[in-house]
Amino acid sequence: MAYRWVASSPEGLVQQLAVSYLRHGYYWYVTGRIKPEKDPCEVDRKLLEKYAIEVSERERARRKRLGLANMQYLRYSRWFILLVTDGNHHFKQPSREGGEKEQIRDCRRAPIRFEGYSISYRRGGYTPPGSGQPKWHAHVQIDIETYRQLKAYFLERACHRSVENLAGDFARVPFARYAPVRRQLLNILRAVNDSRARTGYDPAPHAVLRLRRKIVQPFAAEPPTTSAA
Repeated sequence: MAYRWVASSPEGLVQQLAVSYLRHGYYWYVTGRIKPEKDPCEVDRKLLEKYAIEVSERERARRKRLGLANMQYLRYSRWFILLVTDGNHHFKQPSREGGEKEQIRDCRRAPIRFEGYSISYRRGGYTPPGSGQPKWHAHVQIDIETYRQLKAYFLERACHRSVENLAGDFARVPFARYAPVRRQLLNILRAVNDSRARTGYDPAPHAVLRLRRKIVQPFAAEPPTTSAA
């Protein structure tokens, strides 16, 4: 199957990161934004060729056995991310041209920030002594700044909107309903209902949140060519 890298939507990119790449050890990353005067497809081809990203799963397995790193590339619109696993790779080496090389971050320490999301890889829950290695999992939430803005938005409208209008506002919140996002939305709803209770309004039920996450198609139907702008 041809390698695909252009996400069909922000939700598709986040899903591919969280469900597929992070759980397979692609912890280190660099993000960037393509300048308006540049053709995204030409930038894609340059990066894919420079870092030899378009390889088969068999080749990725071979490289892993040899202690070599593998890479993945994702782009949505003009935002892109390069991800790399543990191991040797020239992507991790200092720039030979003498210029500054963009810092490679570890998503276990520095979350990936994209379209209001904060995406990281975290140790999960409590691990009893003697039970082996702790489990890790992808963690997708609304980033703190966006969450605060969203909460302020709903609190401002809490006592000036009907339950039906509030339900419509919550339905338009664009973030995919991963477990941390659901907890954040429940916290906002709790604050909204506290405010409504103080002024004698009926509370908004949990049903207004629509908490089930939809599985999306992560990639565009066809990989782009360098002739497509």
